[in-house]
Amino acid sequence: MASRSISQLIENSTQRLTPLYDTARIDAEVLIAHALNFSRTQLYTWSDKVLSDEECDKANTLVRRRYEGEPVAYIVGFQEFWSLDFKVTPDTLIPRPETEHLVEFSLANIPVDKFFRVADLGTGSGAIAIAIAKERPQCQLVAVDESEAALKVAVENAKALGVSNITFKQSNWFDSLKGETFDLIVSNPPYIEELDKHLSEGDVAYEPRSALASGIDGLDDIRQIIRQAKDHLNSNAALVLEHGWDQAVKVRAIFKEEKYDSISSYDDLAGIERISIGRYSK
Repeated sequence: MASRSISQLIENSTQRLTPLYDTARIDAEVLIAHALNFSRTQLYTWSDKVLSDEECDKANTLVRRRYEGEPVAYIVGFQEFWSLDFKVTPDTLIPRPETEHLVEFSLANIPVDKFFRVADLGTGSGAIAIAIAKERPQCQLVAVDESEAALKVAVENAKALGVSNITFKQSNWFDSLKGETFDLIVSNPPYIEELDKHLSEGDVAYEPRSALASGIDGLDDIRQIIRQAKDHLNSNAALVLEHGWDQAVKVRAIFKEEKYDSISSYDDLAGIERISIGRYSK
């Protein structure tokens, strides 16, 4: 292979990925920067740098993996969330920008100067719990996941990001939290219908299915969480859930059926109700 400059490699890689992804140029830059151990800024600072065949091969191998469908986050091994870099593996979901709204809304329900006990259910890479813990260092969090492999990643992320106010536990929702109560419970649980065709498309096809799908209507885990959370919420404490774009009405109905109060749903930046909350008074 003839050597080429960084700018040429970016252009060629972008052209290759463009028919498949709206994010083709960003994907190409992230992958090439990772292959060269550069920042994306350095790609432009050194855009005329002529690369060796070995460097080109290394970058093209990563681009090929993306072309074949593998998520960028799994290729490079990390994903930015809440301005923090999180290690991710195929054992964890890839943190998505829209879930930052769940963090924002959770923080709005945690006083800045007050001790709160917070639970994060289905923590995966630990992104939600760690983001909250960084913003509210006076709080104590418990983050649970059924997957031992995912928990290992979450613990590594907490250590790498200097967070020490989280206890990680292996648990199927509340199974390992008997007798524990919280001032806030937050979760981004599985909520996709198990027969949804999107489970076999795009990045989602590479992510752990157990963290995505939840029964015929996608609401099995949300029903279980809302029902069981009542035994783990302090009086008038909130349960905050992320859910599918078309599930807000059904989620509010489940909250109502389980006798929660102050039930509301909130929009994401696209104006879609993606977060619902209920409070439980004992």
